[in-house]
Amino acid sequence: MNSISALVALALALAVIVGLSIYALKLRKEVKRREAFRIDEDRRAQQNSLENLDYVTSALIQEQVEITEGAWRCKVLLEIVDPSLTERPDFQAFADVYNRTRHLKTHSARAKLTPRERMAEDKQRLAVEDEMRPAVLAAAEAVIKWRAKGPSALH
Repeated sequence: MNSISALVALALALAVIVGLSIYALKLRKEVKRREAFRIDEDRRAQQNSLENLDYVTSALIQEQVEITEGAWRCKVLLEIVDPSLTERPDFQAFADVYNRTRHLKTHSARAKLTPRERMAEDKQRLAVEDEMRPAVLAAAEAVIKWRAKGPSALH
C-alpha cells in the first residue's frame, strides 16, 4: 500500500468517525429531549390527578357522588400520583371499597344484566356503601388535609 492510498484510507476513516460522532450527538440530544418531555408529561399527569382528586374528594364530602364511584376514582387518582398512597391507613377505605365491589358490572356489561341480576348487584353495592360510608368520608377528609400540606406532603 502506498502512502497516497494510506492517506485516502485515513481521511475516509476520519470522515466516517466524524459523521458517526455527529450522528451520535444528534441521537443524544433527541434522547434528552424525549426524557425532558416524558418528565414534563409525568409532572402534568400528576398535577392533573391531584386537581381531580380535590374535586372528587370534595364531591364525596358534599355527597354529590356515590360512595363506590368516588372511592374508585380516588383510588385510581392516588395510584397515578404515587402507588404507595393507597396503602396509607388514612386512605385504605378507597382500596377496600374497590376490592369489595370490583366484581360488579359497569357500563355496557351492566346493561346486559337482567333486571333481577342488576337489582342483586345494586343490593351488594348499597350494602358496601352503607358499611363503608363513614370510612370513605373520613378518607376523603384525610386526603383534603393531606393536600392542604402542599407538594411537600408527597414525600
